[in-house]
Amino acid sequence: MSKLTELESRIGYGFQQQGLLRQALTHSSYANEKHMKRLSDNERLEFLGDAVLEIVSSEFLYQNYPKLPEGDLTKLRASIVCEPTLALCAKELDLGSYLFLGKGEDLTGGRKRKSILSDAMEAVIGAIYLDGGFESAKAFICRFILTDIEHKKLFYDSKTILQEVVQGNYEETLHYELISEEGPDHDKQFSVEAKIGDRVIGEGTGHTKKAAEQEAAYRALLLLKPKL
Repeated sequence: MSKLTELESRIGYGFQQQGLLRQALTHSSYANEKHMKRLSDNERLEFLGDAVLEIVSSEFLYQNYPKLPEGDLTKLRASIVCEPTLALCAKELDLGSYLFLGKGEDLTGGRKRKSILSDAMEAVIGAIYLDGGFESAKAFICRFILTDIEHKKLFYDSKTILQEVVQGNYEETLHYELISEEGPDHDKQFSVEAKIGDRVIGEGTGHTKKAAEQEAAYRALLLLKPKL
C-alpha cells in the first residue's frame, strides 16, 4: 500500500485525482529542492481550504449553537480554525509523516511544526473540495475538525482559563518561566514552564514565547481540571 493510499484509508476518502492529495502534502521546501514547476506546492490549495473551512465551521456553529450571539460565534470559530488547533487535528491524523518536505525542513523538525501541519490540513481540505465537491470536504471537516468543540475552545483560550482557575482556587500566583531558547532567529524554538509558585504544572514549546505559554497553560489545565 502506498503512503498516499494509506492516508486515503485513514481519512476515509479516496481521491479520483490522487495528484491533488500529493500536491496538498507537498511543502514549498520540497518543491524548491526538486525544482518542480512553479505553483506545485500546497499553498494555493491551502488558500482554498481555508475558505471552505471557514464556511463549513460557520454553518456548523450557527446550527449547533442557536443561543450564541455573533461575537461569541466569531470567537468560537477562531478557536477552531486557528493554527494550534488545526495542528492538533493534523497530529491526530499523523499527517506529518505523509508530508513531502525538503531535507533541511525535515531535519529541523518540519513534520511536527505547527505552521506546516495546519497549512497541510487546510490544503487537504482544498484538495478534497476540488476532487469530490463541497459535501465531501464538509464530511472531512466534520469528522476530523469539528469534534470535541469544548476541548478545542479550552485549547485556544487556555491562558485566560488557567488564570481564572488559579485565581479562584490557589493562593499563589501563576507565572511562566522560559526554560530554553534554541535555533536560528528565523526558526526559534521556545520551551516554557507554567508554574504556581515554585510548582511546575505544565510545559510547552512553540516558535514564539506566547505559543509556548499557550501550550504550557493547556497542559496545566488538563492536569488541574480533574482535581477541581
